[in-house]
Amino acid sequence: MKHSFDEELKRKTVGAEQAAALVKSGDWIEYGFGLGQSDLFDRALAARVRQLRDVKVRGTLALRPRAAVEADREARQPRDHSWYFSGLERRMHDRGLCHHIPMNFGEAPDYYRRFIEVDVAVLKTAPMDEHGFFNFGAAVTYHKAITERARKVIVETDAAMPYVFGVENAVHISAVDHVIDAGEGAMPELKNPPATAVDRKVAELIAAEIENGAAIQIGIGAMPNAVCQLLAESAVGDLGVHTEMFVDSLVDLYEAGKVTGARKTLDRYQMTYTFAAGSERMYRFLDRNPACFAGPVDYTNLPHRIMQNERTVAICNAAQIDLSGQACSESAGIRQISGTGGQLQFIRGAYASRGGKAFLCLGSTYERADRRASRIVARIEPGNIVTTPRTDVMYVVTEFGMVNLKGKSVPERARALIGIAHPDFREQLEREAREYGILPRSVF
Repeated sequence: MKHSFDEELKRKTVGAEQAAALVKSGDWIEYGFGLGQSDLFDRALAARVRQLRDVKVRGTLALRPRAAVEADREARQPRDHSWYFSGLERRMHDRGLCHHIPMNFGEAPDYYRRFIEVDVAVLKTAPMDEHGFFNFGAAVTYHKAITERARKVIVETDAAMPYVFGVENAVHISAVDHVIDAGEGAMPELKNPPATAVDRKVAELIAAEIENGAAIQIGIGAMPNAVCQLLAESAVGDLGVHTEMFVDSLVDLYEAGKVTGARKTLDRYQMTYTFAAGSERMYRFLDRNPACFAGPVDYTNLPHRIMQNERTVAICNAAQIDLSGQACSESAGIRQISGTGGQLQFIRGAYASRGGKAFLCLGSTYERADRRASRIVARIEPGNIVTTPRTDVMYVVTEFGMVNLKGKSVPERARALIGIAHPDFREQLEREAREYGILPRSVF
């Protein structure tokens, strides 16, 4: 006889205000990741924040304003905590409303299972399926670990959430305390800026290095996505996808017939990811699509898994790199911009893959106030955070060329990086390199 979970669902369904009333002063509230963050509960909590003290909210990559955090800005209550900043969280951080928590993304489930206290977890999911499961949708990440750890688990269901196939991608109603029915809303969309001439030049250099059968990881931003656009127009084929973030350009690549996954070792024939953020078109593509596989972030991001696919290619962004090869990808001086995310783990996993390649791409310059500055510097800016150590950096790419730092001495690295810096800054970089003893003083 088929079991029905409808009665249990009915019994556990509550209004957002009733769910928010469960929060007590001093609680840690877990909002989860990206598309998995609540809306109705968040607004209901905002309505009562002045009744509470020392409530702390934790989440990652907020794609909509957090009403509860904005509700009492003067008191900075509750304070938000984020593992990786979106643009919204960056602005909250600038106003003193959000703290950053450093993390290698692939370690997140273990952090929760071993170290993190969660009083109330509130996660947006797809509606309950016939087997009693609430699918995490395009925000699998570390949500299973949260539900194992939390003292109270609340799900806010939204029929717009794509239903995804994979592992550790759902929580059963038996492990849920309360359900908020949000009906069918609209998932927040994340748009990539259009590619610039610099982005396209960097993408051309990287795309030329990608072979048939490679398994690719694409990050956020115009530059990595420009690589996908070029691959879609190239002769390369039989590509696989093993990435942390699923982006719109991967749909384009798949529909161009370039992605088969036939040469993958892990999740053969499937596009592997842990979360998605992009357009409504992409969310529809992911919904119940057996060509896609959503796993927890310790499945997608740990180097020993990444390396199992041969010819793995990791394409990541950097904001600044010094002449020894230290790459800063998450801050501008002491100002936190984003987070480590999966960059270091994918760079290590791709390098360890047989025939693998790891690329750090950056435009050679950026605009700072009323002047232009070089992203390649003799020494990293004071306070800047090193995301990828010089020992891990492999290929560095600007619009002026590509260099491989593996096996190179510090002076050889400096010469190579000066060679791909903007020509307007090469003389200055050479002079500073001699001054700091990176290059011999007498001979370049």
